[in-house]
Amino acid sequence: MHVRCPDRLPEDVYRQVLEQLAELSPVVQALPPTAALVELKGSLRYHGVDGRRLGEVLRVRTISRLGVDVRVGIGPSITVAATASGQITGPGGVLAVDSGQVADWLGPLPVEALHGIGPRQAQVLRDYGVHCVGLLAAIPPDTVQRLLGGRAGRQAADRARGIDPRPVTPRALPASASVSRTFPRHTLDGAGVRAALLDLVVTLALQLRRQGQVARSLTLTLRFAGGTTWEKTRRLPETSAHDDDLRTLAYRLIDAAGLQRGRLTGITLKGEDLVAADQVAEQISFDGAREARLVAEEVSDRIRAKFGPGAIRPATTLLRVS
Repeated sequence: MHVRCPDRLPEDVYRQVLEQLAELSPVVQALPPTAALVELKGSLRYHGVDGRRLGEVLRVRTISRLGVDVRVGIGPSITVAATASGQITGPGGVLAVDSGQVADWLGPLPVEALHGIGPRQAQVLRDYGVHCVGLLAAIPPDTVQRLLGGRAGRQAADRARGIDPRPVTPRALPASASVSRTFPRHTLDGAGVRAALLDLVVTLALQLRRQGQVARSLTLTLRFAGGTTWEKTRRLPETSAHDDDLRTLAYRLIDAAGLQRGRLTGITLKGEDLVAADQVAEQISFDGAREARLVAEEVSDRIRAKFGPGAIRPATTLLRVS
């Protein structure tokens, strides 16, 4: 079962939805900020009903107890269930796909509707005339690998056929990771603040990569003289732990603050909604400059691992203080 909650659902309500799922099955995998997976095999035997019925029970409970409607997809694999929940157009509903229906149901769907196919991959496939999941399933896997790359191609070819061996792994809401900088004096220097932010980005990204994690969103907190704070969270376009991706979003966050003459005393950058990097398929890129930067990032990581985190630092600007 793949469950999608409404967008921008408060975290406390999302946790209550997870509690409702736990009443149906002990195997629940949180997919924050608004989704979750549930293993139903044992639950079907225990409750003596089919998956569609359990999905309907879940909707009734979340609506009556929490005032939240959910979209529920049910299928023989994670890919089929998640694709099904994505095909529900209303604010809520249940769509169950039986094992014998997978090929016929997936076949007519547009290729971008297949769970796990990102916009870039979908565009590549469409450029080669592969517009629906059925055509993707009909192409030899070796051909798909040449189009999308080795690992991504193998996964896409398998999932188009409904093959997805991944299990539902019990997981609570993930932790976050944060890094901070305190200024010795109040600073008004925008360039200096941006340099400090860049240093935090590099530190946070390196920490995430070492932990084998990626972030779905970033939170920037600014502390001002007098004790006031400013905080804003934005989601990354794609989960990442790369310097470039985190830096781009961090700069957008600080631009949104409109500092002007604000006297800063400190700054904190937090990676939110962390997930294991090996659970996320990284989209292929045709940007040569980006690929070169990622190679340089790998080299930098090896240098830091050998000579210490201070072996390579981003260029900094001396802070002007007042």
